[in-house]
Amino acid sequence: MRLRRLLAAAVVTGGLVLAGMPGTAYAKSTDGPDFEMPFVCGDTWTGSSRSSHSPSHYSIDWNRPDDLGALMTAAAPGVVTSVVDLGSRSYGRYVIVDHGSGWSTLYAHLLSQWVTVGQSVDQGQIIGQVGSTGGSTGPHLHFEERMNRRDLPSYFHRVTFKMGSTQASTNCGDTVVPGGDWNRDGSEEPALFRRGKAATFILRRTGTTPLRVRYGVSTDQPVSGDWNGDGLGDVGVRRPGWKAFLLRNADGTTTQVTFGKVSDVGVTGDWDGNGTTEVGVWSPATRVFTLRNADGSARTVALGALGDRPVTGDWNGDRITDLGVWTPSTGTFTMRTQTRDGAVTTATAQLGTSADQPVSGDWDGNGTNDLGVWSPSTATYQLRATTGVTSTRMGLRRN
Repeated sequence: MRLRRLLAAAVVTGGLVLAGMPGTAYAKSTDGPDFEMPFVCGDTWTGSSRSSHSPSHYSIDWNRPDDLGALMTAAAPGVVTSVVDLGSRSYGRYVIVDHGSGWSTLYAHLLSQWVTVGQSVDQGQIIGQVGSTGGSTGPHLHFEERMNRRDLPSYFHRVTFKMGSTQASTNCGDTVVPGGDWNRDGSEEPALFRRGKAATFILRRTGTTPLRVRYGVSTDQPVSGDWNGDGLGDVGVRRPGWKAFLLRNADGTTTQVTFGKVSDVGVTGDWDGNGTTEVGVWSPATRVFTLRNADGSARTVALGALGDRPVTGDWNGDRITDLGVWTPSTGTFTMRTQTRDGAVTTATAQLGTSADQPVSGDWDGNGTNDLGVWSPSTATYQLRATTGVTSTRMGLRRN
């Protein structure tokens, strides 16, 4: 009879089996999202709990000797649903990320919060710093994996975590990079940024091996552009904690451009059509692009809705980079085009699913930017050009 009850519970709860303490849910590590430790790739932390731990003994308190102010990252892709400051009580400053299908993660006692409500975040993206706010008696990260707001035993890299153990974070996955002309052949190709201990750009070049460029650190946001106008794609990063872009020049040196806020998303483009790429940011909170001109001045453009992700590209072939957003819930690109005489139009196109990441590039070399998405679960690019949609395997699959 007990076996029948357990099987019946598994059906009702969609793969969750009730066992152990009455009313406690256990999840197979293969059922839910691809959770990784909520820390920078390679960082080592010890996780513990206690029987009286609130709200559940499944909640993990993470510590290491130098934990105050340490960067903590999203355990899986999702949308930020809560950014709260309770002051000196309870969780203090905390963030909740919704991963879909009832799954969420909670990060508490934070020193700072680097995200806003409604913001889409990728696995490995910084969402705050470890602190000791609220009812904490010392610096640590309080972490919970939840199903329908109920704590479950945490798992990372598809392995259930053992309380009291110390392990290194494998939150080291790939993420997209805007397309670039990496070999000066007139067309742009996709790229990826690998969040390893030695952060690396992987640039696809048809007919030859991919070019690998070590640059930045794993918690950076990758960007690309032609910083000096020589027709060859360059790479760079936006470092949220510095509120700055670090742009890698052709000779290996770096140009630093301070611009935007901690929670902004970096974008790049040739805003004035002079042949060189400039930087900009998009605010997930206000849905406003702020574009920096070569002389340091800036202009703003409102575009998008909560949960959207920014994209940029030359949608009409006039050599001026236009703006756009991608809506994960519908897989819809919204492309805003402004002509040189100021006329503004918008167009939409659908590509990808909510689990994908958007990208753009001139895949066929005809002078206008095309659309694309990359699937982390299959490590596959779908690239849409005038000739149709092609699929390209690239990068490492997430678990």
